[in-house]
Amino acid sequence: MNVEQRPRPAQPSGSSQRASDRDRDERLVRLHTAFAEGRLTEAELDERIDLVLAARTYADLDRLTADLPGTDGAAPGGPVPAAPRARVVPGRTGLAGRWQMAYKSSVRRTGRWRLPERYTAVVYKGECLLDLRSAELSSPVTVVRVVAYKSHVDIVVPPNVRLEIGGLGVSTEVHGAAADHDAPVVQVHGIAYKGTIEAKDQLRLA
Repeated sequence: MNVEQRPRPAQPSGSSQRASDRDRDERLVRLHTAFAEGRLTEAELDERIDLVLAARTYADLDRLTADLPGTDGAAPGGPVPAAPRARVVPGRTGLAGRWQMAYKSSVRRTGRWRLPERYTAVVYKGECLLDLRSAELSSPVTVVRVVAYKSHVDIVVPPNVRLEIGGLGVSTEVHGAAADHDAPVVQVHGIAYKGTIEAKDQLRLA
């Protein structure tokens, strides 16, 4: 007799049934998406990640995401070009251009594109390349927030910007950073959980 495979039934809120690794992964995606949308601060995200990983039941998970909507997202990719310098081009940038998310996949932002004043990339078990060498900067000071959960993120900056790094699990290898105090500033705020975030001024192809 053939047994038809049925989708896993949704668990009621507050269930005392044991949660699986898949359930915890799904809640982590919701947390990362909420951070990217500005619903959680970096400190709140870091705290909730630890609590989700320690959660044992559906009730435990529900308490950690009850104040968040269930969302998902994706971002397109593109080829990697070679380009020299960043330009500051004032102008408004829509919400759709402020963040991207990769879920068990790879994404790239390369070539000539407009980088808004605040930009967020959330990568879950994947890879991400943010190539800023031809990007048009919307502000003299640009803040790039990056969350890498079991992921690797490369950020390539042009030589005429000042790079400021902060966060957890973020490394840098920049040899030609601008010394001029009037140069555009790119601030990278990163959180790497069992992953890496690297800011560099050269893209090394495998």
